[in-house]
Amino acid sequence: MSELPLFDDFERIVLEARPLIDTRAPVEFAEGAFPGAVNLPLMTDEERAQVGTCYKRQGNAAAVRLGHELVNETVRRPRIAAWAAFYRQHPQALLYCFRGGQRSAIAQRWLAEYEGQVIPRLAGGYKAFRRYLLDQLEGELPAWLRERPRFVLAGMTGSGKTRLLRHIPHSIDLEAIAHHRGSAFGRHPDPQPTQIAFENALAYALIRYRHEAHPWLLFEDEGRHIGARYLPPRLHAALYEGASRIMLEAPFESRVDITFDEYVREAQAEYRRRHPEAGFETWRAAMQESMRRIRKRLGGERHARLITLFDAACEAQLRQDDVDAHRDWIAFLLHEYYDPMYRYQLERNPRPVIFRGEAAAIRAWLETQAT
Repeated sequence: MSELPLFDDFERIVLEARPLIDTRAPVEFAEGAFPGAVNLPLMTDEERAQVGTCYKRQGNAAAVRLGHELVNETVRRPRIAAWAAFYRQHPQALLYCFRGGQRSAIAQRWLAEYEGQVIPRLAGGYKAFRRYLLDQLEGELPAWLRERPRFVLAGMTGSGKTRLLRHIPHSIDLEAIAHHRGSAFGRHPDPQPTQIAFENALAYALIRYRHEAHPWLLFEDEGRHIGARYLPPRLHAALYEGASRIMLEAPFESRVDITFDEYVREAQAEYRRRHPEAGFETWRAAMQESMRRIRKRLGGERHARLITLFDAACEAQLRQDDVDAHRDWIAFLLHEYYDPMYRYQLERNPRPVIFRGEAAAIRAWLETQAT
């Protein structure tokens, strides 16, 4: 059989959103993968562990023999069928394993022999592609960003910053990439990506943004941490140092409405999808845990008041299907917790505000910055 093809144009993978077949074991995939990757492993976690132990004790040749015994003709057939089915649906797909060596090469060869499909594999595998993305995040992208006009979108909690970002083509939604609302109550029912997966997705987004040649970049005013994830230091500095601040303003009642939509309506719907049998109770427990985490900052008396309002709203929803009662504790949370904290953060990190206004005014002003 002639030599099977390799693929090493990593930027093209990002720009074309190429589908990827990750042949690593599930435990490796769970630690972090690339956007668009699907885990169709050559070996299970247990098989990989056995081969790894054999390698340490008896060397490579014995480990390879054991691997072929474990993934024998009967075992390999459905795995090859899964790779083949994915490739038929995604003819631009690429294969990879950790270093682009034995596992993806075996999968590539078996696909050619059993299915007649020739799928390129990543040169250097996961490790090489990951290194490329890290080099972008730590070197090329920060240098490029510092040369671009950047606007930081600030505003009190509930002012609608995320909603505004969704309507601006020249924006990066860091919270969406981190899968977190960026606050004490910002968790979603399903977990955040791993730090590795977050960095990979962030690199993808910025590489595409650079390729699209937007005239400027808008992003939300964030600290280094978004939930449990964090922005690489050089990238965070390149985003924020020298950026101009825009202040989004909104009436207090509008902020209550927006926060109510996010924390109650949208969040409860998410929890019901995730936990069909216990969506409300799971949401309630998550909110209570968030409230416990801010007890020290609120102080005992105000924290007790918040809990009282929250419990009353939950009972009203259960007994009367009255979700509007939740507006009371949200208004209290904004006034007593978020607003003082945000004012303090603005004082600690002063930056001139070049424009302030409500969403429509900011959108109109940003249109004047198009060139």
